[in-house]
Amino acid sequence: MKISLGPILYYWPKEKVEAFYRDVADSSDIDVVYLGETVCPKRSELFLKDYLDIAHQLREAGKQVRLSTMTLLESPGMVRDLVRCIDSGEFMVEANDMGAVFLAQQKGVPFVAGAAINCYNQHTLKYLVNAGMQCWVMPVELSREWLADILSQDVVQDIRSCFDVEVFAFGHMPLAWSARCFTARSENRAKDQCGLCCINYPCGRSVTSQDGHQVFILNGIQTQSGHRYNLINQLQHMHGLVDVVRLSPQVEDTLLWAKRFRNNLNGGQNYCLGEFESNGYWLKLPGMSRMESVSHYES
Repeated sequence: MKISLGPILYYWPKEKVEAFYRDVADSSDIDVVYLGETVCPKRSELFLKDYLDIAHQLREAGKQVRLSTMTLLESPGMVRDLVRCIDSGEFMVEANDMGAVFLAQQKGVPFVAGAAINCYNQHTLKYLVNAGMQCWVMPVELSREWLADILSQDVVQDIRSCFDVEVFAFGHMPLAWSARCFTARSENRAKDQCGLCCINYPCGRSVTSQDGHQVFILNGIQTQSGHRYNLINQLQHMHGLVDVVRLSPQVEDTLLWAKRFRNNLNGGQNYCLGEFESNGYWLKLPGMSRMESVSHYES
């Protein structure tokens, strides 16, 4: 089972992004790296050329590199950027909307189907494989039981060797996207005059309920889970189902967690999850639930 590092979901200064990926290049615990802005094109201080330069450095360090596309396309300029990304030609693309899937298929470019694509049945999986999909990132709210069920379907059994299964396993889960910018609104700014205020929130902006529980993270137009998803204790039960586990970059200790995941791929160590960590969805429980035991399910 491989460990991947998803695209940075937050707005970090260019210097921090470049330093982060220099550290990633030196890490032996990351196999696959996703690069690119997927939330808001206004706030990235890096352009495609910059990401390609980083991609070459990571490839030279032995990493498999994939370029991630925007999740919500809102303008002709964003479509042109998408076309340039797919036309770059050197690296596999993570398609985060069906427009990207269509363009990749049209140009014969193999792709990863991102978790934002609503793939919930065997027929959609077959359609995506026929379109050129080589890796499928399961929607974040689905469970191990659901994954085992869909992979057991005859339609999927016939094509299972054609694609990898990747599971979002660490980080604040991307739950929804909107044409409105929630971070700008929280500062009483218009979206078109946001002042790039996301730079003030390198790990997003917390939203709490009236009784003080952290329920969401605002990240520009993206809404994330308030609790950090962490499946480190479930890794041993993924074998045979999951090919890649994804860690989402955090402002601190991302590579430390990658090392912990690497060391626990076959289980053996039960980590005590923090107060604001959860693993409910994978265990077919409410999303904010936290189950410490590794023996919750298995049949």
